[in-house]
Amino acid sequence: MARPTSEPPLVRAALIAVALAFLALFLVVPLGAVFVQALEKGASAYAAAVREPDALSALRLTLLTAAVAVPANLLFGLNAAWALAKFDFPGKNALTALIDLPFAVSPVISGLVFVLVFGRTGLLGSWLAAHGLRVIFAVPGIVLATTFVTFPFVARELIPVMQAAGTEEEEAARVLGASGWQIFWRVTVPNVKWGLLYGVILCNARAMGEFGAVSVVSGHIRGQTNTLPLHVEILYNEYQFQAAFAVASLLALLALVTLVAKSVVEWRERASGVPMRTRSRATPATEAQP
Repeated sequence: MARPTSEPPLVRAALIAVALAFLALFLVVPLGAVFVQALEKGASAYAAAVREPDALSALRLTLLTAAVAVPANLLFGLNAAWALAKFDFPGKNALTALIDLPFAVSPVISGLVFVLVFGRTGLLGSWLAAHGLRVIFAVPGIVLATTFVTFPFVARELIPVMQAAGTEEEEAARVLGASGWQIFWRVTVPNVKWGLLYGVILCNARAMGEFGAVSVVSGHIRGQTNTLPLHVEILYNEYQFQAAFAVASLLALLALVTLVAKSVVEWRERASGVPMRTRSRATPATEAQP
């Protein structure tokens, strides 16, 4: 007897076909078009485009930005999730709202806020200029903007995992005489390692592909403040289409590597028997503790 939730084979096939067609139209075809256009003039033209000094400078800046933003967000996300999931304290709701802020604010607006604060005529602009410090239209501004738009990812992946784990194991470790540092590294972190790694992967992917906020604070100085997405935009606007697609293929490759890493983490998580995370961004971090 068929289960009440089962669907006829024809319906299942139609749903699968629609899903595959949607993925092909909006994912596979554009991704394939990037590589086709990148190799349109041959491998030598492709290699010349990606080895061009401005492209290499953009690649280095992109990797540098991610190398700073991701560890910073890892540290913040781990501490914020631990505090929100394990403790009750005044301002807990406010901290939760602040973590979600980059999801609610346009990246372009985020970049504009940094300009209004750190720009030459901004709130701190005169003080920075007097001390010979430059934030906007320089690498520090790019790192700050990228860190801001990516800081929810690690925390939002860890909060539901830590909430699901509860506090019983930490309390047992405390009773047995473990210090707070020992509890954190030997009990809390091992229980959330897959969620932590998943959050880091998502944070890194967003950091490398961020465009809006970085575009506002970078100044688009070739060879100095252009990341890979900005360099692709400049090449495309100059009608250097093959070079633009060649550089874009580097971002596509980074995205594919991220996708593979994400799939491996999910597979290892299922293999280890750890329940899958609650991935909804709308999940409140202030749910009642068990």
